[in-house]
Amino acid sequence: MPTSQTALTAARATVGHHVPAPRAEVLAAGVLPWRTGPSGLEVMVIHRPRYDDWSWPKGKLDPGETLPECAVREVREETGLRVALGIPLAVTRYEVKNRGGKPGTRPKEVWHWAAEAGRQKGQADGDEVDELRWVSPAAARRLLTNATDRQPLDALEAAYGERRLRTVPLVLLRHAKAKPRSSWSRAEEDRPLAATGRRQALADRRLLTAWAPEKLFSSPWRRCVETLAPLVKDTRLPVKYKASLTEAGAKDNPKKTRRVMRGLLEKRRALVVCSHRPVLPELLQEIEAITAHPDVLKALPAEDPYLRPGGVLVAHQGLNQGGRVVALECYDPADG
Repeated sequence: MPTSQTALTAARATVGHHVPAPRAEVLAAGVLPWRTGPSGLEVMVIHRPRYDDWSWPKGKLDPGETLPECAVREVREETGLRVALGIPLAVTRYEVKNRGGKPGTRPKEVWHWAAEAGRQKGQADGDEVDELRWVSPAAARRLLTNATDRQPLDALEAAYGERRLRTVPLVLLRHAKAKPRSSWSRAEEDRPLAATGRRQALADRRLLTAWAPEKLFSSPWRRCVETLAPLVKDTRLPVKYKASLTEAGAKDNPKKTRRVMRGLLEKRRALVVCSHRPVLPELLQEIEAITAHPDVLKALPAEDPYLRPGGVLVAHQGLNQGGRVVALECYDPADG
């Protein structure tokens, strides 16, 4: 069993790459920072004195941490870069020695993302990393010590060559677990989160910041409002409420609900959209309609309930692809 229960139901897909769920006992996450320079694509590689190797910013998950959170934290701690995750890249797998001097090995997975660094140069932390370099992909390939680290570089170069690398995320969020309908006698729109749901909302707050949302859109019903409340408190982002994202709105006028979602996708901004399980088919239909490649659809939920309470779907829209979805990620929270 993987060591991080919060990451068990992660899934991702992009062109030529699909991972339905983590399956290794040891999980880690990393980032390939990239930027465009005078000669084209540049990537950051790091030197780790402990291992005397050249690699990518990466590390194992902390207790209770999700894969995306870990990736963002590791790149910040090791290089000082503050990034939002871009498209998912290759998952590398290899064996590591057992702890405590025990004989044998156990499987490890490292989940990688691309992340645009912009004008940030970065700075080695002086502890785990004593040097970092911005280099061409060809130079990175020569520097990298471990062959497995070349796999995410291959995926990054392919995405750059196909103009799929620069993206913005639209994050679709199902509200966290609410009190049961059977035990609620008042208005349905006032039904609040259960205790488990409040814990899920706190976990979603941490997870969602990995994609640095700029705007929040939501159903105005209480359980959606309460799901976003921790994120709003942390980020101070305002929430724009849409009646078409409620269960009643989607039931009465599903075409309008799809039209609202289409308009949000057309913004091509880093957004979070919070809604309800019965509304998800309408919203997913609009994401499917602009997905660039059939490979990407392998991570799109296809059956009810689509997402568990508090679950997240990330649709990466290619800015050089007319806003078409070039990658998808799906994460379900811990049950609390």
